[in-house]
Formats: sequence, C-alpha cells, structure tokens
Amino acid sequence: MVNKDLIIDVGDSEVSLALLEDRQLIELNKEQQNIRYSVGDIYLGKVKKIMPGLNAAFVNVGYERDAFLHYLDLGAQFRTQQKYYLSALQKQGRMTSVHKFKSEPDIDKDGKITDVLTQGQTVIVQITKEPISTKGPRLSSEISIAGRNLVLIPFSDKVSISSKIESTEEKNRLKTLMHSIKPKNYGVIVRTAAEGKKVAVLDVELRELIKKWETAFSSVKKEIKAPRLFIGEMNRTTTMIRDMLNVTFNSIYINDQSLADEVRQYIREIAPEKAKIVKLYNGTIPIFDHFGINKQIKALFGKTVSFRHGAYLIIDHTEALHVIDVNSGNRSRTGNDQESNALEVNMEAATEIARQLRLRDMGGIIVIDFIDMLSTENKQILYDRMKDLMAGDRTKHNILPLTKFGLMQITRQRVRPEMKIVTNEKCPACQGSGEVKPTILFTDEMEKNLAFIVDKIKTKKIILNVHPFVASFLKKGFIPLFRKWNFKYKINLKVQPVTSYHMLEYHFYDRFNNEIDLT
Repeated sequence: MVNKDLIIDVGDSEVSLALLEDRQLIELNKEQQNIRYSVGDIYLGKVKKIMPGLNAAFVNVGYERDAFLHYLDLGAQFRTQQKYYLSALQKQGRMTSVHKFKSEPDIDKDGKITDVLTQGQTVIVQITKEPISTKGPRLSSEISIAGRNLVLIPFSDKVSISSKIESTEEKNRLKTLMHSIKPKNYGVIVRTAAEGKKVAVLDVELRELIKKWETAFSSVKKEIKAPRLFIGEMNRTTTMIRDMLNVTFNSIYINDQSLADEVRQYIREIAPEKAKIVKLYNGTIPIFDHFGINKQIKALFGKTVSFRHGAYLIIDHTEALHVIDVNSGNRSRTGNDQESNALEVNMEAATEIARQLRLRDMGGIIVIDFIDMLSTENKQILYDRMKDLMAGDRTKHNILPLTKFGLMQITRQRVRPEMKIVTNEKCPACQGSGEVKPTILFTDEMEKNLAFIVDKIKTKKIILNVHPFVASFLKKGFIPLFRKWNFKYKINLKVQPVTSYHMLEYHFYDRFNNEIDLT
C-alpha cells in the first residue's frame, strides 16, 4: 500500500503544498497569499469590447488585461441567468428561489456574440484559466460551483456522473438519487468522491451549494458597479485539499496553528474519521527540510533531471510547447542489445516524465523525444505504460502514440501558469556580492554571537541551525567544537543541519523554538 502524506508550509508571502507518495515528491503547489485571480472565482464583469470576427468578447474583471469570453462559453441558459441577475438588481436582493424562476429559451449554439452581448453590459462570469504570460484570464458564463462530492450548475437540469466511477450500478444509483433530491433549474455533476456516499450526505452538500449561489444575489444592489468579485472560491489551500482528499492520506502536516485548525475543521465536516490525520508541526528545522522536500525540489526542478542508472531528461520550455529529451547518458548494461536498452530507459523515463508533468503542472502541448526503438510492439508497450502512469493525473490530458521518429505528443489542460522554481543558489562564499569575508573567522563570529546570547538573554538551552557542511565541521573531532562551547559557556547547545540554508547562513533558536534576534 502506498503511503501518502500532504505537507503544508505556511510562509509570510505564500503557502506551499507538497504531496508525497512513499516520501517521494509527486505534486507541488504554491499559493501566493495576496493572489487575486483563482480558477473558480465568479465575477460581475463589464463587457469592454465585442469581437465579431472571433465570435467573442473581452470583459473587464479588474485585471490589468481584459479577460476573454467566447460565445461557446456563454452556456445555453445565458439569457435566464442574466434575467435572474437583473431581477435581483430591481428587487434589491429580495429574490425568488432559482427553482421557482421561469427559464428563458436556450441561446442558439451556432449564434453570434452580437446577438447576446452589448458593449458596457454587466455579465456574471467565472474564471476558467488564470492569467498566463501576456494573456488575461479565460472566462465562462456557464457557472459551476464545486463541492467535495458535487458540482452545482445553476440554470441547467442535467445530471452527469464522473466517468471515473466504473460501476454501472453505482452510476445508476447516483443518477436516480440526484434526480430525486435536486430542485428544478439546477444541474449537478457527481464527482468521483461521491461513490458509495449516502443520500443524506449528498443532500446536505447540495443544499449548501444552492445556498452559496442564491445568497450571493441578496447583496446585489444598483450602486455596486462591475467589475467586482461576486462569489470567491475558498482559499486555494483548502481548495487543493478538497480536490486532493479523494486519496487516502496517512497524515497532513501543517506548520501553522490557525490553518491546521481550519483544515481539521473542514475535514471533520466532510470525513470525520480523517480528522486525526491533521498534525501541527512546530519543529525548529523548516518543515520542508524536515521531510526532505527542499532537497527533492533542488533535484527535480532544474533543466536536467537525472533518474535511474545515469539516464537523464532535458526539459525545455517555449511559448508554444514544452520539449522533453530522453538521454541514456553513460548507462551501459552488458548482455542487453540496443533495442532492449532503449525500451528499459524509455520505460524508466516515462515514470519520471509523468511525475514531472504533475510536479511542475506543465500544460498545453508536451513533445517527448524518446530513444529510438525499431519494434512496433515496444512502441505500443511504452505508449500503454505512459497511459497507465498518467491515469492518476487529475488534470485532463490526451496522449498520442509514438510517431515513426520516436516522438510522443501529450496535451494537458493548462489553467494556471507552469510552476517555475529557480534551483541555482547564490555563491556560498560571497552570497552574490562578489566579495568574500574571511571564512577562517566564521566560527569566531558564531561564537561571538553565542556569547552575546548567553550573556544578554540568559538562556541555557540553545538550538543552532546551520548548513549541513558547517554542521559536520562543528561536530567533527574527538571533542567537537560545539561541545567545547557547551563546556565554556555552561549551556546545552544543539546543532541541526538545514539543507535549504546557504553555506554561511545560520540562526539561533531558544528552547521554545523562537528565533533569537542578534541585533
């Protein structure tokens, strides 16, 4: 059985989420604390420009570049939705329920944008793609509000079941169940997580989603002008956990008390039996160092990524697509012919590539140059292997068989910018300044600061976090240097290596794990 852990690092400016499988980093997500535009957010936007040639419109939702709304993304019941909004505007929030509201005819699926939208019009839109590179957000007017087990679609009457639920009997049960409990004018997509759930659980969630949608209209007033946020997604951290929680976590470690309480409460509501897996981390070593995540990030986010037996990948990014080149490196195996070697390296490369796509959240077109193989059977084996490896990827994707030149093409839905992490570090000697202070005096500087702490702060139990190389130096010898300091100052000093530190970086902590200010 695979052990799955979620590690959440809450920093001053961002929250980082790392998903581990058997302690191997599989997914990494970073959420900026002040980020404004998230997939799923619903806005009141103002139509800025109609583009008949594109059959689309540009809509102002408050971003520096106007967002793009195509006619096909308006949704069949666009007119009903607009009528409901205008009704809320006239009644100043005193609204009838959606299930009692009279629907308008569907818009023509082959119609023109000019038949439906006018410049300056206020529309309800949802972000389906975040701003990427020079492009503004991508929008849809067919609103969907996601929950743990269900996705609510206002002004629709369809019930759809996740294709990942394989049992026909279960699909029919869920479909019949949803038709019996959902009100008129609401459509529902049943998510994979709903498999086996009782009607009471789904009914409670359905009512909550309906309340979230209808309550938003109670705040609609004529003096409130577009653009503005209409219904915000929950913060992305909780959204990520909501979407990830269809797997069985062994534990969720969080280094922030308030977020740990929030996540624990959220899990208690949707899966009470899992509440105990949320654990607060309060160690002095940064949480990503404690679980070995920073080391994996350094190894996995560079241009060159090594995997087994000396083989490696070279990953390049262009505006149009991502290119991955598979190289066998200095790998050599006696007793194997070239074809067998090529297949073996390609199979191992496929495992790492599937991991890299999820890890970096690479989207759009990905072209992979595998090592050439002559056998059609081997090409099919590799293609089947890649499909199996990508089956666990929640992001929509499509994989094409290898071409005669050994190229595999993958399209993967892109809704956010690709994860880019700089793995190069500052020069450990000069910290990027070009000047070096005398390293022979480095330990003298640390001891001087230690003496200051002992004298001024009057604390006896002290923790010193340093780069692993420096930690090794302080601990070497029959009587290590740090022990000499213990005897000299009559203290209990503990030295801890931290892989994310620069070579000459160090910090002191007290016995309550609070950093000691040396200024």
